[in-house]
Amino acid sequence: MFGSAPAVAFVPATDLDRSRRFYQDVLGLTLVETSPYACVFRTATATLRVTKVERLSPQPFTVLGWTVPDIHRTIDDLSARGVAVERYDGMDQDRRGVWTAPGGDQIAWFKDPDGNTLSLHQPATRGDGSDPTS
Repeated sequence: MFGSAPAVAFVPATDLDRSRRFYQDVLGLTLVETSPYACVFRTATATLRVTKVERLSPQPFTVLGWTVPDIHRTIDDLSARGVAVERYDGMDQDRRGVWTAPGGDQIAWFKDPDGNTLSLHQPATRGDGSDPTS
């Protein structure tokens, strides 16, 4: 039913100006619209609506993520912009904070200014070197 409908993702924020700067200036998303209620961004495959809330208790799980072709390069770019990769007890993360899943996918996590957990994902390549998501 919704397989061909464009998706809209929602992330809560207590300070829209601060969130707009983070998602636009740090993450490089294209700002489409702002209002007193939300900042709307365009991503490659979806619309992101950062919605104003009065209070926020960040969830203990990832709320939004991106698939990237080179996770280490992306982490280096984010680090240069002041974003820190999260480290978790019990996760065997490399020196940049990347965890390799049993199937070979690589994942890293970071937080937005409100403490929402965001992630990066680099799919494992098949034996022929191709991307399994293509």
